Amino acid sequence: MSVSIREARPEDAAALGVVHVQCWRESYSHLLSQQLLDSIRPEDRASRWEQIIASPTDQQWVAEVDGEIIGFAGTGPGRDDDAPRELELYALYVLTAHHGSGAGQDLLDASIGTLPAFLWIATDNPRAEAFYRRNGFEFDGTQKVAPFFGEMLRESRMIR
Repeated sequence: MSVSIREARPEDAAALGVVHVQCWRESYSHLLSQQLLDSIRPEDRASRWEQIIASPTDQQWVAEVDGEIIGFAGTGPGRDDDAPRELELYALYVLTAHHGSGAGQDLLDASIGTLPAFLWIATDNPRAEAFYRRNGFEFDGTQKVAPFFGEMLRESRMIR
């Protein structure tokens, strides 16, 4: 099973909506209520993905296996007032069924390579933390509690 990486296209929005919601459900089931996770609709995320893909300042990549999107990554200018780096990794998700396939590493390599960057990670997310540490990221001590569809999600910032 070979993973391929390419830039996201407008016609990917619907599939990205489905993958995004599934990744949230798989990644955050221990951090957010099941009721909330069940209420997030892939078609709503697809509409948001249309906007994301159209952004002139952000870049989006998808990981595919046999033509099916199994993950994605997005980057752009740092959004924090005190951004520690110019480049922010906004998101990187891979469906659980494809963890260990190299898709996450391929997405990271395509999206930021070895550039200095920062990201926000959900606190108490050991798998993601280990992945980013392997790639040279460290916590900088900055944390926040951010709204996530009506619930609150604690996040920690990592920089490289």
